[in-house]
Amino acid sequence: MSSRVLVLNGPNLNLLGTREPAVYGSRSLADIEAELAEVARRSGAEVVFFQSNHEGALVDRIHSAKLDGTDFLIVNAGAFTHTSVALRDALAAVELPFIEVHLSNVHRREQFRHHSYLADLALGTIVGLGAAGYRYALEYALGHTAKNSKDH
Repeated sequence: MSSRVLVLNGPNLNLLGTREPAVYGSRSLADIEAELAEVARRSGAEVVFFQSNHEGALVDRIHSAKLDGTDFLIVNAGAFTHTSVALRDALAAVELPFIEVHLSNVHRREQFRHHSYLADLALGTIVGLGAAGYRYALEYALGHTAKNSKDH
């Protein structure tokens, strides 16, 4: 049985590679997605990507994940991490396991970035490891779904 992982990216992540490279790195979102797609392909898993600058579109995509066979989510909600009760409620409602990822170390940044509305729902949080954080999250997700499919 193949795992299906949704990688959800929030506002401004479409600008990766050009947006503040000293903070977010020089890799584009397309570069990160291509790497994750290759990891998934080698594992026989499916990875799906969604990015939006709009909170409601992200909420709608989380809702649809409950019905489309998604097993696991990797979530970089960007600035919505620190502001969106709506994203938190959507993640709680669908009850799908997820890892929260941030390219930068949010705890070394402005005080308002230190709080996440999502972290206490997440299985784990990866911060400050750049694009590698997505790969680590995907590798964990694939192991998690494989283990859980054996248990059922």
